[in-house]
Amino acid sequence: MENFILVLNIFLAILLVLIILLQKSEGGALGLGASQESFVSSRSAGSFLTKATAVIATLFVITSISLTIISNKGISTTSVLDKVEEKEDSSEPQIPKTD
Repeated sequence: MENFILVLNIFLAILLVLIILLQKSEGGALGLGASQESFVSSRSAGSFLTKATAVIATLFVITSISLTIISNKGISTTSVLDKVEEKEDSSEPQIPKTD
């Protein structure tokens, strides 16, 4: 299952890059060079590529989160330091315990 989601995630990433590259550049650097009217109308119009980009990006995020959840199940939560037992070295002199 993890391999299938990983392959799907890679496919969606490649598809997302291709769709973004196919879109026409609007220019204006985040709407700074365009008037407010054209910015609002172009935003609400939403072409097919814009909607497809949103759908594929959402699927990419979902598959990425799924891979993270699946991979966390195999990771142990104990520390390596908890597993190591402290060994007492008998060559050192022992300090007597006081009552």
